[in-house]
Amino acid sequence: MSTLPKSVRFPLFILMLNLFIALLGQGMLIPILPEYLKLFHAGGTVAGFLVAAFGAAQFFFSPLGGQLSDRFGRKKLIIAGMFLSVISDIIFALSTSLPFLYVARFIGGISLGLMVPANLAYVADITTPETRAKGMGYFGAAMNLGMVLGPGLGGLIAEMGIRMPYFFAAGLGLIAALMTLLLPETLPPEKRTVSIRLQKGDHLGKKIWSSFKVPYFKYLIVLLVMTFGLMSYETVFALFAEQKYGFDAATISIIITLGAIIGIVVQIWLLDCFVQRIGEIKLIRLSLIITPIALLLMLIKVNLVFLLFASALFFAFNSFLRPSVSTLISKNAGDRQGYASGLNTTFSSLGTVIGPLIAGLLFDKNINFPYIFGAIMLLASLGLTLNAFRSKKGQLYTSE
Repeated sequence: MSTLPKSVRFPLFILMLNLFIALLGQGMLIPILPEYLKLFHAGGTVAGFLVAAFGAAQFFFSPLGGQLSDRFGRKKLIIAGMFLSVISDIIFALSTSLPFLYVARFIGGISLGLMVPANLAYVADITTPETRAKGMGYFGAAMNLGMVLGPGLGGLIAEMGIRMPYFFAAGLGLIAALMTLLLPETLPPEKRTVSIRLQKGDHLGKKIWSSFKVPYFKYLIVLLVMTFGLMSYETVFALFAEQKYGFDAATISIIITLGAIIGIVVQIWLLDCFVQRIGEIKLIRLSLIITPIALLLMLIKVNLVFLLFASALFFAFNSFLRPSVSTLISKNAGDRQGYASGLNTTFSSLGTVIGPLIAGLLFDKNINFPYIFGAIMLLASLGLTLNAFRSKKGQLYTSE
């Protein structure tokens, strides 16, 4: 972060802290959720619906969050998202019946739906086209770090009580929300899109339909496919590794954690170097070739070292994809950074809903099918990048 201007470092640190804490809270819930649900005499089906409720809320509210950040400013939406995250964790911790759990998860999804687009737009506001990829990389690394550290921390705190991790997550969220008050607003009133009105017909379907007309639509599709591929990997990997390799839970956890750490290293230390050398387009193309190869390599049963290599390869190049694609979307968004960030989050969250559903269905047919299908989808999306090129100045153009 030292290579970024001083005026960028503090706001970016606060944004990273926000996303880190929000995703840390989500990650803390993962290892204790099955045990927690026993308090409600519920099992896997309810757990699946709770995950779906969170993803669906994020999907529906992301376009709204992006547009509202263009209308009212980034800071207000970030703060609102953090406070909603706190409310979600508190309701989940205090719940005595299943309906309240669903309400809590839905509110949690709304919080990220409002906060993530505003955060992305804020990063775009404070960075230049030359430093934007680095800013997006730090942004993604903070989210990954939260998901990596969350499960372990949640398990430790649960020793003090099964509800304690949720209270702990709420406390961290409150601290982050208060720190966000120190952020300056990056969108001055004269640049806000005051003409946007949330009319009766201004629904999600209309926003999705309008996304077909934006110049960066193809990159939204790449983002959707990329998220789908990642969720396909994560959703069934534990079952896949257990059935194909006979690995226990501890070994599987090591593989996933190592892969996530590699992703963090890539986004913090390697992403900007690659972007500067070959540009976002070529890096996206390379990643869309390597990631499906890595998925297919996992199907070849050799040993633990080989699977670690394939997983590391997948995580490394998947970590190149998201910030590179987000950077291209931002560069093509013009003055509507919030709107573009909202679509960014919407298409990502759509991948988190569709990916697990399809991966689970395919896994029941054949344990190799989710990875084969994910590889095919990633390779197919490569065609979306073939008619784009960059000028010497680094500006993106798309040929018709």
